[in-house]
Amino acid sequence: MSKRPLSSLVWPEHGVCMQISLVVFIGLLFTRFWFFSILYSIWWYLDRDKPQQGGRCSKALQSWVMWKHMRDHFPISLVKTAELDPSRNYLAGFHPQGIMAPGAFVNLCTESTSFSSLFPGIRPHLIMLPFWFRVPFFREYLMMGGESSQPWSIAHILNRKGGGNPAAIIIGGAQEALNARPGAYTLLLRNRKGFIKLALLHGAALVPMFSFGENDLFDQVENSPSSWLRWIQDKLQKTTSFSFPLFHGRGIFQYSFGFIPYRQPITTVGEPRPRLGGHRLQGKGPGLCEEVDQLHQRYIKELCDLFEAHKLKYNVPIDQHLDFC
Repeated sequence: MSKRPLSSLVWPEHGVCMQISLVVFIGLLFTRFWFFSILYSIWWYLDRDKPQQGGRCSKALQSWVMWKHMRDHFPISLVKTAELDPSRNYLAGFHPQGIMAPGAFVNLCTESTSFSSLFPGIRPHLIMLPFWFRVPFFREYLMMGGESSQPWSIAHILNRKGGGNPAAIIIGGAQEALNARPGAYTLLLRNRKGFIKLALLHGAALVPMFSFGENDLFDQVENSPSSWLRWIQDKLQKTTSFSFPLFHGRGIFQYSFGFIPYRQPITTVGEPRPRLGGHRLQGKGPGLCEEVDQLHQRYIKELCDLFEAHKLKYNVPIDQHLDFC
């Protein structure tokens, strides 16, 4: 089989991995191998705090050949624009969310784009919703590079001695996915300040990241903010913490319709900016709120500068700029 169909086949497997894990776990209970699910349940209980304590990094799993096929489908690339000091911890803001955030997963959870070679001594942690780490078997798959989004879990990363631990947060999250469509550059950031507060409280340097092409992978049904569809989607997102975008891409052997992402290049760039250097702020109250607001404004400015510096290389029109909501 040629590499192109093979790379397309990887995405259906990745998309239903959680469902497969649940089916296997429940299905085993009704076979003579039921004890595997029981033993795993005991293991899951004893190991339940691991996603909040740094996960379980596996270089073998991160280097799995499947990730290279996933990378080559688009392709996905990671561009090094500056050095990261391995003696420091960082809080990286990843933009945009897109529909499935493959740029974040492939670049930060796997070795298919050679992250450890580009940034020696740095081990990224992609922050994910706690729900995903409750799914049997699937949690082991995610813990190779993912970590739970609870505040104490992120604090555990940012306070690790020795440095070299960036916590990467997809700032727009599930709500921003409802804005994802080709050519969209609207980021949900204007009122997102929790990550700024975390960086200040734990003395972590902020690293803005932008993934060019992330929004170009799927078409989405029109859902303007005033539409009834968006009203339903917003209600579901607030109730469940998950968003439900109605999207489509291409098929495996045809290009007109399907749920596989379009073949569009994804290029992720990011760098620590001098004005976002980490310093720890003690105390609470008005002083903290004012510092959060100031750093938030500087972060937005630095993210815009990063976007403007690289956009022409990745076929973004010269008159296109970031918008924030």
